[in-house]
Amino acid sequence: MNMQPINPENVHPAPGFSHAIISHGSHVVHFAGQVALDTQFNVVGTDLVSQTVAAMRNLEIVAGEAGVRWDQIIRRTIYTTEPTEYAAITDAIRSVTGSDHEPAQTIVGITGLAIEGLLIEIECTAIVDEK
Repeated sequence: MNMQPINPENVHPAPGFSHAIISHGSHVVHFAGQVALDTQFNVVGTDLVSQTVAAMRNLEIVAGEAGVRWDQIIRRTIYTTEPTEYAAITDAIRSVTGSDHEPAQTIVGITGLAIEGLLIEIECTAIVDEK
């Protein structure tokens, strides 16, 4: 798969993400938003970092089932009740992916999620080469 990050010099720097990604893959995989829930539907963690890690671990499981690697994710949308904690979110994501791959990303500040106690939801899109 050929992916080209787009980060023009005349637009503000994109720390931890790319402004756009051009990809020439064959299949698009859309991931539902992943949150910090265990298999019994219990909220995992009470702080933003632990919930980010838990949501990313869930995404890792779903991505594995779909045959998607971290470097194939081209878009990430993060919904959080703590949008100013951008650096902590980025560090937590990198702690799971072990990568500095920077897909196009948007962080949206919200007042709450569907289940009380959840602080973050992470939604992604990936492009996967045809097998």
